[in-house]
Amino acid sequence: MDGQPPRLDAIDLALIRLLQRDARQTNKDLADAVGIAQSTCLERIRALRSSGIVRGWHADVDPAALGRPLRAMISVRLRPKTTASVKAFQQEMIGAPEVLAVWTVTGADDFLVEVATADVEHLRDFVLDHVTARDDVVDARTALVYDEVRVWDLGPSGELNDRPGPTGGRTARRGTRPPPGL
Repeated sequence: MDGQPPRLDAIDLALIRLLQRDARQTNKDLADAVGIAQSTCLERIRALRSSGIVRGWHADVDPAALGRPLRAMISVRLRPKTTASVKAFQQEMIGAPEVLAVWTVTGADDFLVEVATADVEHLRDFVLDHVTARDDVVDARTALVYDEVRVWDLGPSGELNDRPGPTGGRTARRGTRPPPGL
């Protein structure tokens, strides 16, 4: 891509929304829902994949169902903050089975690390053994996650002013109901 996002028409946007809600829908069902031929639908979805708009298909797994009900966000600062130390930290974190995601961020902290553990003792051990034991970590703060509300309908930036709020059917609370369309 040339730095500009690809131009998406109403059919592309409708397909993206349908796939976000339920990526297991058949090509026939998707084509019927947006009113196009199945072959056209298949080509449009392939184009969305090849352009990088649709990055993949994923199962939304509940960590609690796998014995990891305690979720936390760990804010981390590194010193010295070099390209090598940032990459090394990311690799170590993402390699740990407790880690769900690692975000490199701006502001007072350098990273947010989302983890899911069996209990408080496992969380403490993870923080002590994998985070604060590193020589380049100068600060780490842990916040427990009480609840998660997730957006399942991501539209283009031009729609930001027209998005319905949480009561508009665009979100799902983890553990209480599946995303729309499932």
